[in-house]
Amino acid sequence: MSGPALETVQLNVRERVAWITLNRPEALNAWNLQFGHDLSAALDHAAADDQVRAVVITGAGRAFSSGADLKSDALLGKNGRPDVLTPLREVFNPLIMRVRSLPKPVIAAVNGAAAGIGCSLALAADLIVAAESAYFLLAFANIGLTLDGGASALLVARIGHARASQMALLAPRVPAATALEHGLINDVTPDAALLGSVGELAGRLAAGPPRSYAAIKRTLDEAAYPHLAEVLDREALLQQELVDSADFLEGVTAFAQKRPAQFTGN
Repeated sequence: MSGPALETVQLNVRERVAWITLNRPEALNAWNLQFGHDLSAALDHAAADDQVRAVVITGAGRAFSSGADLKSDALLGKNGRPDVLTPLREVFNPLIMRVRSLPKPVIAAVNGAAAGIGCSLALAADLIVAAESAYFLLAFANIGLTLDGGASALLVARIGHARASQMALLAPRVPAATALEHGLINDVTPDAALLGSVGELAGRLAAGPPRSYAAIKRTLDEAAYPHLAEVLDREALLQQELVDSADFLEGVTAFAQKRPAQFTGN
C-alpha cells in the first residue's frame, strides 16, 4: 500500500509498524496547517493499511514537538486578528481524536521537548517512552492562555487532578524521570537507546492480537476519556476568548522581551 505524499511528516512502514516522524526540525516540529494535514494523512494511512499493527510517533531533530507555530498564518483570521478556534476545530483537535480512535496501539517516542499541543499529542498516545533528556511542558498560563489539544482530560486521566493542576497552573518543565515517577509516561531510556527500545516494544505489539488491542483501546477510552470531544471543543472556545485578551498580548510581549508578565485580568 503506497503512502501519501507528505511535506512535514515522514512515514515509513516496516515489519508491521508505521513509523511517523514529525519533520519540521528547523521549527522544533511546531504545528502549522500543513503539518496538521500531513500528520492526519499519515495516521489515516496507518489505520487503513492492514499490514500495520502498531504506530510510533517521534520527532526529527532536537524536539518531539514544541507546540503550535506562533509564526504561522494559520493563526490569523480574515480580519488579521488571531484565530485559534478554526485550526483547532478543523485540523488539530481531529488529530488528537484520530490518535485515540485509531484501532491500533500508538507509541509516542519522545526524543526532546514535548510542549503545548505537542505535549498533548504525546499524552494522546497509548504508551509513552521518553529519552532521558526529554521533558514535558504546558506553559499556556505563562502567556495568558488555557490548555488545548485535550490536555485537560489527558492530564487528569494520567496523573490525577492534583498533579494536573500543578502542571497546568505553575507550568513547570517536567523532566522525563519525574514524568515517569508521576505516572505521566511509561518508560525512560538513554537517549541513544530510544528508538531501539521503542522498536522492540512496537514489534511486540505488532505480533499481538489486533482485534484484542482495538477492543482494549475502545473500552479504556470509554472509561478514561468519555467526554474528550467535548473537552477539546471547550478548550478551543476558551482559547479563542483568551487570544483576544490584553493579558495574552502582555504574556507574549513579556515572553519576547524576557521579562515577567504583568497580568491585569483584562
